[in-house]
Amino acid sequence: MNFPMKRIIKVMDLPTAGFAIALIGLVYDTLFAGIPYQDPAPEIQSRWEFHKSLADLFYITGGIIFLLGLLAIPVVWIRTKVKYQQLNHTL
Repeated sequence: MNFPMKRIIKVMDLPTAGFAIALIGLVYDTLFAGIPYQDPAPEIQSRWEFHKSLADLFYITGGIIFLLGLLAIPVVWIRTKVKYQQLNHTL
């Protein structure tokens, strides 16, 4: 079967972007939040919680985009395959 792979390759950008966002979250978490302090002052604790929540937002957003991209791959694959078969059938 020799149908165009360009559309399927483009759809692979979505899981790749999701993985990259989650990876950015990991780097941000490591650099800014890091390991929580044992007995921090309230302002240090609030700063740590802010950075940790921002890193968690990166994780969640990246994970959702990654999963949506993985779910989109079979849909695009099937639709491209059907469209290509219909195009070849009419010729």
